[in-house]
Amino acid sequence: MTEKPTSGRGQRDLRVRVKTAKGRKLSSTLWLERQLNDPYVIRARKEGYRGRAAYKISELDDKYGFLKPGSRVVDLGCAPGGWCQIAVARVNALGDRKGKAVGTVLGVDLQEVEPIAGAELHQLDFLADDADEKVKGWLGGRADVVMSDMAAAASGHKAADHLRIVALVEAALAFAFDVLEDGGTFVAKVLAGGAEAEMQTLLKRNFTKVANVKPAASRADSSEKFVVAMGFRGRRETEAEPEQS
Repeated sequence: MTEKPTSGRGQRDLRVRVKTAKGRKLSSTLWLERQLNDPYVIRARKEGYRGRAAYKISELDDKYGFLKPGSRVVDLGCAPGGWCQIAVARVNALGDRKGKAVGTVLGVDLQEVEPIAGAELHQLDFLADDADEKVKGWLGGRADVVMSDMAAAASGHKAADHLRIVALVEAALAFAFDVLEDGGTFVAKVLAGGAEAEMQTLLKRNFTKVANVKPAASRADSSEKFVVAMGFRGRRETEAEPEQS
């Protein structure tokens, strides 16, 4: 990882400073300054990734190994495409790793996404009634991995934002239940808080292994973390249990 320059006697502060322009809020200026000095943003630009988030999924896969050659992957809310870029290389979607199985990467988003070599991208609302059937049709079967780096638009109210992102992750999980292959993996971004206890219970009931991780590529001041649920037990496990008479 790129080390941050330090300042001191005989050294210059090499951080990029951004002046507040007319009409630009201070918060926007601070965000821009942070972006320009973020080592992961700088690294992503140099290595051709569409954002620092690419390193988050890389770290998660380095640790848990769910992006295997030949795997079929669905990336929900895939814009701008960094997670798809990593998945393409790791599942061998381009077939350039001779002797390895060729995988599939399918990205869906509400907005149109610039093409990514090796990925099939669709403009789709994954909450639509027929979205799961469309995805399975495009894949030619069920997915081995469903992953999501989606986040609800921030309102500035931490408690409300936490509830909104938990609801979004729960929707992504329900989608995963419909499209995942037995033994499959679900990966999603959540926010640290207290409202996700029910979701964690659901994950543990339906997957053999559930981990909650904060990758090094996540900003230290961010409350985000990622859930990695592996070993999907199968569709039958997601059904509600009958009431006892």
